[in-house]
Amino acid sequence: MRMSCRWRAFELARGSWSATGARQTSLIYSNCRNQSTASATASQPSSQAPETYEEITFSPLALTINNKNYSTDSWTNVPSSILSALPRRLHLQPHHPIALTRKLIESRFPSPTYTHYNDLSPIVSVAQNFDSLGFPADHPGRSRTDTYYINKDTCLRTHTSAHEADTFRNNESEGYTISADVYRRDAIDRSHYPIFHQMEGAMVWDRRRVPGGDVAKAVWADVEKLPKHDMNVEDLNPTIHAERNPLQASHSAEEVEAIAAHLKRSLEGVVVEIFSKAREAAVAAGEEDLAVEEPLRVRWIEAYFPFTSPSWELEVFWQGDWLELLGCGISKQELLNNAGVPDKLGWAFGIGLERVAMLLYSIPDIRLFWSEDKRFISQFSADRPISQFVSFSKYPACYKDVAFWLRSSSSSAGGGIRSNSQDFHENDVMEIVRGVGGDLVEDVKLVDEFQHPASGRRSLCYRINYRSLERTMTNNEANKMHENIRKQLVEKMGVELR
Repeated sequence: MRMSCRWRAFELARGSWSATGARQTSLIYSNCRNQSTASATASQPSSQAPETYEEITFSPLALTINNKNYSTDSWTNVPSSILSALPRRLHLQPHHPIALTRKLIESRFPSPTYTHYNDLSPIVSVAQNFDSLGFPADHPGRSRTDTYYINKDTCLRTHTSAHEADTFRNNESEGYTISADVYRRDAIDRSHYPIFHQMEGAMVWDRRRVPGGDVAKAVWADVEKLPKHDMNVEDLNPTIHAERNPLQASHSAEEVEAIAAHLKRSLEGVVVEIFSKAREAAVAAGEEDLAVEEPLRVRWIEAYFPFTSPSWELEVFWQGDWLELLGCGISKQELLNNAGVPDKLGWAFGIGLERVAMLLYSIPDIRLFWSEDKRFISQFSADRPISQFVSFSKYPACYKDVAFWLRSSSSSAGGGIRSNSQDFHENDVMEIVRGVGGDLVEDVKLVDEFQHPASGRRSLCYRINYRSLERTMTNNEANKMHENIRKQLVEKMGVELR
């Protein structure tokens, strides 16, 4: 499910191009006017070899990605910088911290009970990404300000749940996990990136196949098979509450009590695995305050997610604070019904791999995951115990402000629609900055907002922090990028610089 520490209540967190003849490492810009086009086909879970993205061609009329053609239209907003990252697939690189984190969590969901899907295409249909999950037509997650569209019918997945209905429908095992790179237009700071990685998992029981059709009895038998732990678990609320955490009409209270117990025991096992490794790494790094062993503490918090009910968040007490780790719940029966498996019921969870990896390895900046600097990648290996990341340097920051007036006719529609380039959404600013500065920009913050008392025009001022993770930037280098950003803000958003 689309749930994690950064997705509270499933909040779905502009690029442009021109046709040239320039060849780049992973992108080729060309004129595809005479090429045939096709819509994206459904991405079905399978054991097929991972896509290699050998060639991507890009024109105003069509995109060709891995020999598949996609028409472009007024919805197209995915920039070359995002498409060029498709081949990276960090979660499949054997010694990358994202992949190591994935494998650590997967170890708590063994085969053959669980099938692990890690190579599903990030290009999905809008129906897969939104419609199959019941997103309303006016949901903000569908907006071009939040989602990267290839065309009006095709996008880059914004969550692993885009594959949920297909996975349930394929019915390959009782449980599954899906790990994948996901894409969202988002803020720029040390914990947000337009590409990140999620894992979701699910487990179901079939009323037709359990002995006597007694799901609750079958689930409790499975609970007894799960590993036990000595954590201090705080779970003060009832499993079901008529107003805060309601029972679904097609489920019995006995079934949900059993399934919730299985879900919570399973995820508590994940916490044991993650935080015992994190403790070992911290102690090895000389953090003596963690040298004294004490049982881990977790607590279950009632929550709301559109795709589960009842629902919970799991928090862990770590280094003096409660950390929100994941979201989970009893799967909405309508999702299973729509997938063609109405006799099944079960649980689902979602977790952000970057957040866990940053905690496990003490990685301070999400941009580091994309670094190819040997000083970073050499610190991680599947053949060594988990250890904390050692910073190779802290290079100086270079702050520069950009202030501008919005057009008086601006709205909050945003999304880079060319006929409405004056429309404003903050994510459009972030995309322009990211398109120019890439990973040389550490964060962008709104530092001032003003509305003229007479004209009613709004003025905004953003502070851009230029800082490389790998070298010292010159002021002249930052100035050139900053001037380019100012120029593009005027050209693409129609603002008036101050």
